[in-house]
Amino acid sequence: MRTLSFSSQIRIEQSPEKVFAWHERPGAFARLAPPWQKLELVASSGGIRDGATVSLRTKIGPVWLRWDVEHKDYVAGVRFRDVQTSGPFAEWKHEHRFEAAENDDRACLLTDAITYRLPFGWLGQVFGGGYARAELRRLFAYRHAVTKADIETEAHHVSVRPMRFLIAGASGLVGRALVPFLQTQGHMVARLVRRPVKVADEIYWNPATGELASEAMRGVDVVINLSGEGIADARWSRARKDAILRSRVDSTRTLVQAMGRLTRNRPFVFISGSATGFYGSRGDELMNEESSGGTGFLAGVCAAWECEALAAEPLGVRVVRLRTGVVLTPAGGALAKMLPAFLAGAGGRLSSGKMWMSWISIDDLVGAIYHAVLDRRCDGAVNAVAPDAVTNAEFTRVLARVLKRPAVFPIPQSVLNLIFGEMAGETLLASTRLVPKRLHDADYQFRHGKLEDALRHLLGRIRSV
Repeated sequence: MRTLSFSSQIRIEQSPEKVFAWHERPGAFARLAPPWQKLELVASSGGIRDGATVSLRTKIGPVWLRWDVEHKDYVAGVRFRDVQTSGPFAEWKHEHRFEAAENDDRACLLTDAITYRLPFGWLGQVFGGGYARAELRRLFAYRHAVTKADIETEAHHVSVRPMRFLIAGASGLVGRALVPFLQTQGHMVARLVRRPVKVADEIYWNPATGELASEAMRGVDVVINLSGEGIADARWSRARKDAILRSRVDSTRTLVQAMGRLTRNRPFVFISGSATGFYGSRGDELMNEESSGGTGFLAGVCAAWECEALAAEPLGVRVVRLRTGVVLTPAGGALAKMLPAFLAGAGGRLSSGKMWMSWISIDDLVGAIYHAVLDRRCDGAVNAVAPDAVTNAEFTRVLARVLKRPAVFPIPQSVLNLIFGEMAGETLLASTRLVPKRLHDADYQFRHGKLEDALRHLLGRIRSV
């Protein structure tokens, strides 16, 4: 069987030692996992030194496969290797190399060099060789973009000391991206959970009853609340709407009360989740953080949610009310729900398609949260949206172009109302056109300011060259 090879390289404006150190931190593996790929960490012995192991479950087509690798040839600041001990390949060896750029030892050339053999001999090579190479190209374009951006973010905030974060909602869509990002930035993260504690970084709480031990806040610098029942996870009934409201109000109140029980050394900032639903559906009106609140169920939820968060201000805690738009990632949320239809060529605009959609990529949401923690100009309401709001029709066209699929099947408003009821009018058919004025004023630099760039990165649909 023929041994194949693949190599990809990127320049990062930090020393090889710093780039190598980033790879050794907790969270690095999760940060580099592509969001479009079904990948689960089964077990890890920790670290990248010789003898450390990682066991994964990966989905190829409809089949879940186990993939076990062992780390070898560790040389600090220079290289390490992953060698498959069992898994989907007949052979897999992946070398990570870190070397100074020519004539500039303050920059690193990061090289990923892979040798591999496909299963099923010549049949695997004939029928899977092209696919495997294309997937590797997608994977490392994504990994290198994330690595470079994350490491250069750390360099931009070089004077920031390691901090302790307490996060509610860490297991949700945003939390699963935020926690490893913070870990690779050199911070410690404690996660609030509503089940029995399993590992050292978990802390039990019950927001429905206000239960959270005072000790949980001791030594915490930053509190982030991302918890809340999913807005679009089920058709709205009276009970469902009450759960959506209570989950947000109760969790925020519990956190603020726990901060209030501290007599000194309180967290310096509280990032409290909110949503662009605060503004209601406003047609073509262009709005920023100074715009008034809207009407409707979601606007009322956001107003109540934010009111609870503001109770932390008299405690001397800076409060950021993060009004988040549609979060784009194929790992979950709106985009994940759209993808099957669009990939099948059955996608299309919703109703007239004239509704404005204020979106943000998952990487920029994580980046905006971190920026809001570190920059005191982010105080009060902050619109966590990209600067390029689009209509639903434009979103549909761009997504179809990125996926190379037609999108010619519009869904009538009557059908949406029939399926989703009240929820359709306040989510799918709502028109909210926002600008991130507070982030702009605080000099936040978006990684993905344009929709097509964001979708290509998140879906691994790199441009043909």
